[in-house]
Amino acid sequence: MIKNYYFTPSSINQYSRQMYNRLVDLGLSHQDTKYFPTKAALLVLDVQKYFFSEESHAFIPSANAIISNLQKLINYFYLKKRPIYFTKHINDHENAGLMKSWWRDLIVENSEMADLIEEIDINKGILIRKERYDAFWNTNLNESLKRAGIEQVVICGVMTHLCCETTARTAFMHDYQVFFTIDGTASYNDEFHMASILNLSHGFAKAVLCSELT
Repeated sequence: MIKNYYFTPSSINQYSRQMYNRLVDLGLSHQDTKYFPTKAALLVLDVQKYFFSEESHAFIPSANAIISNLQKLINYFYLKKRPIYFTKHINDHENAGLMKSWWRDLIVENSEMADLIEEIDINKGILIRKERYDAFWNTNLNESLKRAGIEQVVICGVMTHLCCETTARTAFMHDYQVFFTIDGTASYNDEFHMASILNLSHGFAKAVLCSELT
């Protein structure tokens, strides 16, 4: 599998705009789906050292380029007093299911690599532990969103084609309008990233640039 730096701090604005323009050309921009901050919650998925540290075998080359956008989204939602949910993926051999045979290792409790990155202030939101790609699976996320009267969710974090895409699909099935950030998510390479954007834009989510949401 090839990993690449398709997003860098200097390229992310231009390249994410190109990705968005491709959706427009294909008629997948969903211009009629309106974003209402007062009805929205922010989901920040798995911003853990396991994915953001170059020392990890699971390092995502483009991940660090999205941190600035994540910070802007988090600060915006916090100032607007809108709900923010951070997920932390933790496994053991009892709850990992097929993930323990699919991947080389697990993100385990008490590992330094399991910690969220220091650039993200988790005190501005609610931390949810999850065990699978889907942030709704075996968590209280849906119940919490319903109690808060949430109708829309904004998804950012990693990885685009695994946890972010799976969570977006489930959010749609729970009748939340999903806004999926092109430049607020990252994966191992641009092919994985764009494939998810295309698939989700066809039937599950409106793909957006972070600047549209703040």
